[in-house]
Amino acid sequence: MQQAIYEAFVSIGWWEILVTMCNTLITFLIIKKFLFGPVRKMLAQREEEVKTIYSAAEQAQTEAEQKRTEYTERLSKAKEEAAEIVGSATRRATVRSEEILKESSQQAAAMMKKAETTIEQERKKAMNELKDEVASLSVMIASKVVERDVKEADHERFIEDFIDKVG
Repeated sequence: MQQAIYEAFVSIGWWEILVTMCNTLITFLIIKKFLFGPVRKMLAQREEEVKTIYSAAEQAQTEAEQKRTEYTERLSKAKEEAAEIVGSATRRATVRSEEILKESSQQAAAMMKKAETTIEQERKKAMNELKDEVASLSVMIASKVVERDVKEADHERFIEDFIDKVG
């Protein structure tokens, strides 16, 4: 009997194999119908979501690259404008300083000319006063020396002739 029990465990029954295969096939078909379809559908949706995410990421990266390029261009233009403004201000300052120097030079020349004119007028005035003084003194000296009255106009003429010859 023990051997019969062992044989029952070890023996291969074709009928049992056929039933097991049928059960496996039926289980496979049921799983395929109810499990694989929804799982594949879910995997397809997930794949589509991943593609959408990658597409959005690529688009965002492209936009970021465009904005970076635009920012770089704007920054470059701003630097150029700043350099141009500084250059323009420097040129204007140089022109203005030259104008100021020219004006001050002209003013100094005008002041020098005015001073020279004033000096010349004062020299002439002093010379005329000196002539008048010398003429008066000469008339007085001559009248005392000669003890007669010499006309002042004659005396002035003599003095002027003398000064012209001397000086």
